[in-house]
Parts: sequence; C-alpha cells; structure tokens
Amino acid sequence: MTPPLRFSAALGGLLLALLLLPIATLVLTSSPAAIARGLAHPLAGQALWLSARTTLLSLLIVIALGTPLALWLARARGRTSALLQAAVELPIVLPPAVLGLALLLAFGRRGPFGPALESIGIALPFSTAAVVLAQTIVCAPFYVQAARVGLQAIDPDLVLVARTLGASRRGAFLRVTLPLAMPALLTGAALAWARALGEFGATLLFAGSLPGRTQTLPLAIYGALESDVDAARAIALVLCGVAFILLTLLRALAARKAP
Repeated sequence: MTPPLRFSAALGGLLLALLLLPIATLVLTSSPAAIARGLAHPLAGQALWLSARTTLLSLLIVIALGTPLALWLARARGRTSALLQAAVELPIVLPPAVLGLALLLAFGRRGPFGPALESIGIALPFSTAAVVLAQTIVCAPFYVQAARVGLQAIDPDLVLVARTLGASRRGAFLRVTLPLAMPALLTGAALAWARALGEFGATLLFAGSLPGRTQTLPLAIYGALESDVDAARAIALVLCGVAFILLTLLRALAARKAP
C-alpha cells in the first residue's frame, strides 16, 4: 500500500471507529438478562406496539399519496418541477423540532386549522393521530425521492409500446411501469419506514410523550433514561436490530438490481 493510501486508510479508519464505537459499546455493555429485564418494562411493550401501529399507518399513507406525486414529479419538467421537488425534500433538511413547532402552530387550538377540526370532534395535538401525522411528514420525502428516481429511470418507449399494443393508460402503469419501478418503491418504503420508526423531535413537540398514546420507541428511550437504564438500552437495541435488518435487506435488493 502506497503512503497516500495508508494515510487515507488511517483517516478513514478513524471515522469508521467513531461511527461504530457508540453502537459497539451499546451492544457489548448489554447482557441477555438486562435486555430481558428492560423489555419487560411497561414502557417497552406499550411503545413497541404504538410504534408498530403508527409507523405502518403512516407508511400506507405515504405510499398511497406519494406514488402519484412521484409519478407526477418524474414526468414534470421545468422550473416548477424543480421547486416542487425542493418543497418535497424540505423536511429532510429541516430540524425535526421546526416541523413539530410548525405542526403545533398549524393544528393547535389557536392555529388556522385547529378550531375547524375541533368543531367536527377532531383534536390532533397530543393524540395518536398527531404521531401518525408527524411520522408521515418526516418520512414522506424518502419514499417520494426514491420513487421519483425509479420512475424516471424507466424507458418511456416501453410504456409507449404497451399503449400501442392496446393497453390502457392504467393498464400500462400497472403492468409495465409499476413492476419496473418496484425495486425503487420498495427501497423508498423501507427508508421511509425506518425514518418514521426513529422519529423523535417533531413527535415530541406535536404529540408529546404520553405512555400508551403518543410515546413511541425513541420517546420511550428518552423517558426510560430517567428511571430504568436497562429499559432504555433494551429499546435502543431493538431499534438498532431493526435498522441493521433493513440495511441488509436494502443491500440485498440493490445487489439483485445490479447487472
């Protein structure tokens, strides 16, 4: 190995160590007994069930609404398309606390939409629905971006051939466009679900941290640190395990796509 490569490897190894050291410490300082004791904590079970329900619901919303949006963005051209793409990706770069505050100001009792919703019996802040809404907003850009790139990569001539052979616009989408874009859609869905599962800041400000109602897994870690470190460690390990499985599946999917 040449000196420049050795120097690059040393610097890269230092960054790799910084990335892996906290996770390795979390794993190595945990014992099976401590993990079992932590998972038996009431906060862990409630938060796990709530996170499973809310993240799956938010993912379904994102897929149902994000797929048509991604298709539109993939076919749109010009300055308007660029502005719309920037607007969709804005939640990625905004701090979650900013999104949480914006949601609270928009849908709170004194917000422009809060009174109208309350008049029909819907109070969003500090409810399970608020958790779903916060998760949907923070995770949607990951799905839409991946779906848009996948849809743009499809050769339009393939769709044109399907139309000339008698397929309707809907049939061409279902039989040609959707199957070809499926790897990108699955990748986006996995990334969006992982982001929703790890959402913390927007949920805390807009929904609070009410056990069994709005306290998701990240919020349960924060709450458990005050009273039961074993529970916080066990929940953190669950999230690490889910993230590792998702990354492994995404890499396997990417390997299948590669020629």
